[in-house]
Amino acid sequence: MKKKLLWGLGGLWMIFVTIMLINSPRWAPAPQGDIKMIAHRGVHHIYDPTGVGRNDCTAQRMLPGQEELDIFENTVHSIRAAVNAKADMIEVDVAPTKDGKMVLFHDWTVDCRTNGNGKTRDKALAELKALDISYGYTADGGETYPLRGKGVGKIPTVEEALAAESYKPFLFNFKSKNPAEADQLAAILKAAGRDPVKEGDGFYGGEAPTMRMGELFPGAWTWTKPMVKACTKDYAWMGWLGITPDSCKNATLIVPLDFQWAIAGWPDRTIARMDAVGARIVITGPMNDRESTRGIVHGDQLADIPTSYNGYVMVEDILKVGPALIR
Repeated sequence: MKKKLLWGLGGLWMIFVTIMLINSPRWAPAPQGDIKMIAHRGVHHIYDPTGVGRNDCTAQRMLPGQEELDIFENTVHSIRAAVNAKADMIEVDVAPTKDGKMVLFHDWTVDCRTNGNGKTRDKALAELKALDISYGYTADGGETYPLRGKGVGKIPTVEEALAAESYKPFLFNFKSKNPAEADQLAAILKAAGRDPVKEGDGFYGGEAPTMRMGELFPGAWTWTKPMVKACTKDYAWMGWLGITPDSCKNATLIVPLDFQWAIAGWPDRTIARMDAVGARIVITGPMNDRESTRGIVHGDQLADIPTSYNGYVMVEDILKVGPALIR
């Protein structure tokens, strides 16, 4: 009986050692290049994400100390400030207008951030341009609104955003499920002479418009929640067997900052495997206190990322994280 037990334990030990050897990053090729920081919403007002629902007003949860920041998310000023803070890519949210234009704006309605009300898509461009996007920001539960009046006329069109920093890649976020929005955005990009594949632009969010962008621009970086979930879930177990799942081909692997330990072959072996199938890797903020795409907020969190990592990092506070990376 003891002999069988020892043989069993020995067999398990050999399996464990084999798995570790298969996934050891030590013999993987050294990744080339540096990390690429994605400024989520550009430069914006940081808020408390605890318990935030899909439709909650984040402007009302602005953290104290942000009252003097007169840069607002998804604006030309925000894009330029993010680039100056050394962002490698700017994440923006797109929304069509009632009169056939397309703007950068995060929310489905204008009620939270502005002095208006109603669905963003039900507004003409002139109506959106007349709004004060700073109107709803408060850090003290609504006692004061210190930024009011500083965001009038700052909702930009996609064309204005492209003209602001066209040499940096954009990560466009579709908030709707309408594939027609992809055709509209594609027409704007083509009219501006911008090739998303060449420029390194990306598209994610609503499944139908995101997949449509992939059809319009073959080879462009596209990812949806089901695609990410499939690759990440499959690799979570198949990777330990030395297998790169088909679901990761030309896909995106999301790695939360506090779950790097669970990724087989992390980081060098994982990077080599994803490179081999045309997949990209994005590190996001910790799982325990974030939205699905919420990024890192502190410069010291960079110390938790391996120095050889050369993929993307979603950054929530680029004004703090960008300078910390430079240091």
